[in-house]
Amino acid sequence: MLILDLDPASGLADELREILEPGVPVTVETWSPARGGRPPAPGELSGDIRCSDSGVLLVVLSAALLERPDELLGWLRRDAPEVPLVAVTAGGEPGRILRLLELGIDDFIAPPLRGADVLPRIWRLVERRRRGDGEPERLWARLGLRHLVGESPAFLAVIERIPLVARCDASVLISGETGTGKELVARAIHYLSPRAQKPFIAVNCGAIPVELVENELFGHERSAYTGASTPQHGVVHEAEGGTLLLDELDSLTPLAQVKLLRFLQEKEFRPLGASRAQRADVRVLAAANGDVESALREGRIRQDLYYRLNVIPLHLPALRERREDIPGLARHFLRKYAGGREHPPPKLSPRALQLLLDHDWPGNVRELEHVIEGALVLSQDAALVRSQHVVLSRAGGRSGREGAGENFQQAKARAVARFEASYIRELLQLHQGNISRAARAAEKNRRAFWELIRKHGIDARTFRAPVHLDERPRG
Repeated sequence: MLILDLDPASGLADELREILEPGVPVTVETWSPARGGRPPAPGELSGDIRCSDSGVLLVVLSAALLERPDELLGWLRRDAPEVPLVAVTAGGEPGRILRLLELGIDDFIAPPLRGADVLPRIWRLVERRRRGDGEPERLWARLGLRHLVGESPAFLAVIERIPLVARCDASVLISGETGTGKELVARAIHYLSPRAQKPFIAVNCGAIPVELVENELFGHERSAYTGASTPQHGVVHEAEGGTLLLDELDSLTPLAQVKLLRFLQEKEFRPLGASRAQRADVRVLAAANGDVESALREGRIRQDLYYRLNVIPLHLPALRERREDIPGLARHFLRKYAGGREHPPPKLSPRALQLLLDHDWPGNVRELEHVIEGALVLSQDAALVRSQHVVLSRAGGRSGREGAGENFQQAKARAVARFEASYIRELLQLHQGNISRAARAAEKNRRAFWELIRKHGIDARTFRAPVHLDERPRG
């Protein structure tokens, strides 16, 4: 095992050595950017890691070095593309971490460094290198992505990151409105990851009674409380070796969030009534509805838990923000629910399709799926679904239905708010998340434009493209 320490002042290399030894021989190579030139290539390090089928290269980076990841890590991948590579750093924004993944690192680890977290991640990389990439991995990959349907830029910006995110073991916070497909994205991350053959457990935190949250997460021993006649495992234990999705994270009580944070940091938990802690090797993904920043400000999500989970953020756009995907999604659901019929799946009439395109979909993709399923039940035509079979909720109506019961000022305010949100997203997409350039294009000062972004709960980071070294301004 080799550690290339590019940030000696952090002491992280020493912490890694203590965790890894004496179980495995460790060599530490130190290089300071002050020396000039480039760091040593893998073939130039003590003991060529390229010749070993069990070696992993851990590179300790400072936050400053993360500003120019291309030149620091590009040469590593060119010299040894097959070597498992892990970046270890105490700093770095999510966008920089995504850039590291694009450059080919296999995992990302941030302090505090714990043996229960570091060791399983490294052993998985070793086993994957020994096993090689085979047909099982390709089958899991197809399973993971087959339900994610869409071609719009806003949707693809998220989907294209899933294989990169899946390759590492870092925590991910998935945000988006109800019904946008957060659990599907979490499943895709799981099935594309080295944990694919282990359990995927999804828990809706909002559906658990407050007094049972800790029991649901961590389980209990016999006689832990009145009525506990037998021991019971929690979802953390059930997800051993695999992935745990915590949906509606902001529904967790403050006490449950504290205990979850401890588990994330220590990789150990204590069932109710237990005398000793237990360890679990679980990757935790979290999902939250709506505006996560508002949940933070209102105290529904602890800041320390948020920063621990939001290592890599993914935000799913609402269906009304990617209307061009509605026809493809409708065809997908027609095939899904007409699969048992003798004839090919029916098509939508032009009028039926227009009804779908005109709807605002407050329930997003999940609502569209239910509408298509219901239309197939109502339709007696094996070849065509007509407009009268499409039953839409009034809540998402447009073209007059949406404004029923509103006065002129209310309807105008709603239309302006929709225009503002759509206009801002288009500008941020065009300018790759650069708020200053988008504000200039809108002919508004940056502060006013930023206030509009906050008003509509838009995360500009989701529109940012990775920054290449040769694209940064010079001088």
